[in-house]
Amino acid sequence: MAHPISEANDTSPFGSSTPEDFYAHHSVAHDSHYITNSRGLKLFTQWWTPLPPTPITGVLAVVHGFTGESSWFVQLTSIFFAKAGFAVCAIDHQGHGFSDGLIAHIPDINPVVDDCIDFFDEFRSRHSPSLPAFLYAESLGGAIALLISLRRPGSWDGVILNGAMCGISAKFKPPWPLEHLLFLVAAVIPTWRIVPTRGSIPDVSFKEEWKRRLALASPRRPTARPRAATALELLRVCRELQGRFEEVEVPLLIVHGGEDVVCDPACVEELYRRAASKDKTIRIHPGMWHQLVGEPKESVDMVFGEMVDWLRTRAQLARAS
Repeated sequence: MAHPISEANDTSPFGSSTPEDFYAHHSVAHDSHYITNSRGLKLFTQWWTPLPPTPITGVLAVVHGFTGESSWFVQLTSIFFAKAGFAVCAIDHQGHGFSDGLIAHIPDINPVVDDCIDFFDEFRSRHSPSLPAFLYAESLGGAIALLISLRRPGSWDGVILNGAMCGISAKFKPPWPLEHLLFLVAAVIPTWRIVPTRGSIPDVSFKEEWKRRLALASPRRPTARPRAATALELLRVCRELQGRFEEVEVPLLIVHGGEDVVCDPACVEELYRRAASKDKTIRIHPGMWHQLVGEPKESVDMVFGEMVDWLRTRAQLARAS
């Protein structure tokens, strides 16, 4: 089954189609809704379900990464999983996509985790409780998904981590001594976009140039430097997770590009070694970059095809148990 990214162009994830025609072509229903969280922020949520005669075999909650959103590339991946028989939902984190909040500002990850749990629980309640439920997460979303699974042990039948942020690559971190002085800057001017990174995220994430142009074409994609308090929190989250790898018990599929210079592949390898999960698989793909959807078509279809196979197998096992 081909990933829908093959039908995009460098200005639209839907190529020359309208969104409605695109959904119909892939036999997927789509809807969206704004919710209001406990902090009074309006958050954008959306979901995709397979149209009959394809049955729903499981629920999949999608967690996007830093500067990402549930639309654009992530929407195409969500459509891909919905075509495979999953009821898929996603939420735009505060300050991302269509949601309220200061652009790309996450000074504390915990409220974001709360938002995801609240929406994912509500979405799951719309479907039969007998349906197995999974998390799919990219980049920072991987850290959020792990935190969700740690807060709710036994609540999820599996987690797919795609380019997960368990550690930020030294090739991408702020240069010394700024990394070690971030706490001072964050305390004084937390929203200041002062933090330089070694390369722009699209330039070092998407191998195919036209997909880089598509990433930059999103009208909601932040292009400025990370804010001080956000950068400090991302580093803190990585340290927290690295201290809790042994607590991870959920079934895991870890997929990562071997040449990822944003999120360090060595950190997910350490997660794989230390996780208590009895069912865990790791795939480090040599030569691939941070955004696996940004690879050539043959690689994209192979990598995401493995994800669907893993989901279907675990869904079948969960229904049989």
